Amino acid sequence: MPLGIGGVLVLLVLSWFTGVDFLSLLGGGGAPQTESAGASSPVTASPEEEKMVDFVDAVMADTQSTWGELLRGRYQPTTAVLFREATNSTCGFAQSAVGPFYCPADRKVYLDLSFFNELRTRFGAPGDFAQAYVLAHEVGHHVQAVTGTEQRVRQLQGSNPGQRNQLSVLMELQADCYAGVWGHAAARPGGKVDLDADDLEEGLRAASAIGDDTIQKRSTGRVMPDKFTHGSSEQRVTWFRRGFQSGDPNACKTFEQQ
Repeated sequence: MPLGIGGVLVLLVLSWFTGVDFLSLLGGGGAPQTESAGASSPVTASPEEEKMVDFVDAVMADTQSTWGELLRGRYQPTTAVLFREATNSTCGFAQSAVGPFYCPADRKVYLDLSFFNELRTRFGAPGDFAQAYVLAHEVGHHVQAVTGTEQRVRQLQGSNPGQRNQLSVLMELQADCYAGVWGHAAARPGGKVDLDADDLEEGLRAASAIGDDTIQKRSTGRVMPDKFTHGSSEQRVTWFRRGFQSGDPNACKTFEQQ
């Protein structure tokens, strides 16, 4: 599907080491740029976007360092693809309305440049750690791909269509728990991220804000548990907290909690 003039495509990716893969177009002074269909010249990213790229770079580097230690010899690095408005991934065409997602086909994390602002304004979850939680959750899906969980779940969904949503919820809650595992490692003395009780609350607030029941009630005025794909706010908070408090991936066995 071709992009129209409003479909600006930005792939601001980091290096293989940090988990973001810089995609070619760089402006003067190294400022990331975008190229708009129909524009006569590239559009330079704003200072706020540049700060976000640096932030994503730091979080991706730290989460992958953590999982490299936890899955020593097994972990394979992923990359984060940052875009504006729309992009094509191996999993198909995606727009900003989709929100952050992990594509198992190319094993990359995709994040629209505007999402962090939406997290703050629409979902009421401001703060750096709330943003870091979202990234760590998507890296959690990569961990599931590396360990084979993602493939097993897709096979189960194919053979048990009636359990598709339930299995999706369990996989999402495990990714929440994995995000908490990273938060635990980041908060250790000498860690790269200086966390306090307020930071933990930011992560918990973000997990709660994007629970299926909260989103459904906000958008439709009612809650439909049979339509859940990510879990309720209470479930997401519970599993994120479990990972954060334990720091142990083995505490994230959501599929054994059915």
